[in-house]
Amino acid sequence: MTIQKNKNRFKKNSALISIAIASLITLAGCDKKTTEAQPTNTQAVNIAPGAPGATPYWSYSGKTGIGTSYEQYHHKSYHNDAATGTVSKVWFSLAQGVLTETMFGLIHEAQIQEAQFFIAGTNSDGSTFLHEEKRDLLSSIDYLHKDAQGRPLSLAFKVVNRDKDGRYEIEKHFFTNPDNNSLMMKVLFRAFVDGITPYFYINPHLNNTGVNDRAWQENNVWFAAEGETHLAVSTTAPVAQSATGFAGVSDGLQDLIAQGKLVHEYNSTGTASGNIAMTLALPTLNKQQTGDWEFVFAFGHSKAESLTANQQSRAQGYEKILAAFNGEGEQIGWQDYLQQLPALDALAQQATDGGKLLYASAMVLKAQEDKTHAGALIASLSTPWGDQVPASEPATGYKAVWPRDFYQVAMALLALGDQQTPLVAFEYLQKIQAGPNTAGYKGTPGWFLQKTHVDGELEWVGVQLDQTAMPIMLGARLWREGVLDDSQISQWYQRMLKPAADFLADGGTVDLLWNKNTISPPITQQERWEEQGGYSPSTTAAIIAGLVAAADIATHAGDDSAATRYLAAADKYSAQVENTMFTRTGQFNQAPADGQYFLRISSNNNPNDKGALEERNGQTGLVEDEIVDAGFLELVRYGVRPAQASSVVESLAELDNTRLDNTVRVKYEFDYAGISGKFPGWRRYGKDGYGDDINTGSAYTAHEMRAETRGRVWPIFTGERGHYELANAIANSNNEQIAQLRNTYIKGMELFANEGLMLPEQVWDGVGGNQTYNYTLGKGTNSATPLAWSHAEYIKLLRSYSDQKIWDLHDGTAKRFSSQAGN
Repeated sequence: MTIQKNKNRFKKNSALISIAIASLITLAGCDKKTTEAQPTNTQAVNIAPGAPGATPYWSYSGKTGIGTSYEQYHHKSYHNDAATGTVSKVWFSLAQGVLTETMFGLIHEAQIQEAQFFIAGTNSDGSTFLHEEKRDLLSSIDYLHKDAQGRPLSLAFKVVNRDKDGRYEIEKHFFTNPDNNSLMMKVLFRAFVDGITPYFYINPHLNNTGVNDRAWQENNVWFAAEGETHLAVSTTAPVAQSATGFAGVSDGLQDLIAQGKLVHEYNSTGTASGNIAMTLALPTLNKQQTGDWEFVFAFGHSKAESLTANQQSRAQGYEKILAAFNGEGEQIGWQDYLQQLPALDALAQQATDGGKLLYASAMVLKAQEDKTHAGALIASLSTPWGDQVPASEPATGYKAVWPRDFYQVAMALLALGDQQTPLVAFEYLQKIQAGPNTAGYKGTPGWFLQKTHVDGELEWVGVQLDQTAMPIMLGARLWREGVLDDSQISQWYQRMLKPAADFLADGGTVDLLWNKNTISPPITQQERWEEQGGYSPSTTAAIIAGLVAAADIATHAGDDSAATRYLAAADKYSAQVENTMFTRTGQFNQAPADGQYFLRISSNNNPNDKGALEERNGQTGLVEDEIVDAGFLELVRYGVRPAQASSVVESLAELDNTRLDNTVRVKYEFDYAGISGKFPGWRRYGKDGYGDDINTGSAYTAHEMRAETRGRVWPIFTGERGHYELANAIANSNNEQIAQLRNTYIKGMELFANEGLMLPEQVWDGVGGNQTYNYTLGKGTNSATPLAWSHAEYIKLLRSYSDQKIWDLHDGTAKRFSSQAGN
């Protein structure tokens, strides 16, 4: 890194910022300057009809960018006394060239559904047009702050949307204000012909729904509120007209569609509430004119609080806020976080793109941490297929905590050399461990809750034993890396890790909400895809590694009897792996397959009985031996089996068989224009229904399960396979092969990223209809982007290739089971 490493501490003091607002607006290229419109609070209130408005939905989930300010810890929490000063709790996302879900407060509390331009003008034949920015324009995205190698240094974005016929373009810059709870959007609207009129449209969804909002205009500020939560929007653009009303009825957009201009100038929704929206008419631009405008979206727990934040940001202005966000000069921002990652340069040398995706991934993972509950690492700042998810009830989507995804992120941050965040994250885990402090829980303590809000609120309560093992594995790694000292790991053993290990060794009863069961490891109530119960190779791998790690810690803590019990359980589970999960009579028995392979899951202890699995995601008639996945590779990753174990090697033929029917086929290969080679990807498993409609490509909807849906290729499996192939090459001492693998697996993951360097959950595999979203082959779908797990897997893959050792490998497990041949 070439960034200056030693900076003076910069204490932000937003209270000293002047709240004076400059009133002059420059319209570059125009003949004269135009002053801001005068306050309108003396105007008569014109109340919009049509409550509650149209049914609200969330937005497209294939984000091309996410952002929030970088904040430092203060005594392992986010606090205004940290060197970064006032903690900003605003997150934003970008998709289809426009601003989408924007959060304030807790990371899952969405407040804006979208904000975009509608553009009116006249065609060459005299007819008129009305363009919707996200649907009708050609969009590109880049980072505002990069180093000489083109690697991003902050999560500030530049989006350029162009008219397909070259009549205008819209350049927008997005970043949050680290000094307060506001988002800045700078707009450079360039006209290349006469008569281009932009209209700015905002659709708030406050308090994580779109049904109970009110809105009004006052003194050239557009407000929205639900309860105490307020949004204040202002702009330096002169606004001649606006409509504040109910979406789909009186929001101004209906006037534009019907008549090409605003007709009804409503300035309040009155006492009624619902799905509200505002449309602002901006100046008409002629050829070679540019509208140079700033928009501020400010949030607060009262009208006064949101207005103050808005005024502060307007007074600071674009340049100062962007500099603070980036961390330029004496400011502390994102480039300082990157500077603090000691492994970053070494990992960049393993990348095939010069480190661009690596730098973005580091920031994306850190950005997906809540700032009220420090250490709460979420799965994705998105709602899968959000444009088809009603916003009538609060929902987290993927903006929640799963201990499995959580573990991947914490380990990736540790791989970068960030020791603070994984430690804070590890300590956070006690909040989501089932036990006496879990409201309503009556069962055996120790397991970790399936899915929770960042504040620990229960959401899903299935028992997934890999999610109970992974916190133990994380604690053991923090101890091994010296992040936790000997005394601390002993304390955490008694407080959190021993109950978890006891549950993995002995099981227990569960009594929480709907879940009233007895768990008998290694049988898991749900495997890592949260859909089936039974014997799972991936879950069992984590259980065994977790128990061996727990035994190491128990021995250190003087609990020898527990250590003995944990190792005995690990040995027992390991001895059962092939007998309970490896079929020798599978239906995939045509060359190169031989009918001997690991099942995705076995519902009982007989993998040869062609047992039935439960219906999931609309898929019925599921039989164990027709469903394979790559979960068995986790046995190698964690050290339960060597890479050359016969059961592992024999299973690769079935996993990689590209001649299978697309319903059960798992492996696909992708090529990219101008890039030599083919790059492999894998679906979660055969007959996966968690994805787009096979006929039309329409969205998966959880409330309407149907047989026509199909899960696509997940980039994480390219990373998992890259880890396995590295382990195999290391076992063969084949350094030449390792270099070749980089250009397949590391490069493959880089190619899966979109233009904004966001890695998706799923990429389009080319099977079936595609007319709904017109996905690009080998690029993300509308499932969830960025997926934290995908970025984490990429970072860990770089670290493993840099070290020439699997980053997730637990040494004690590998040593104990190194002779397991897997026969």
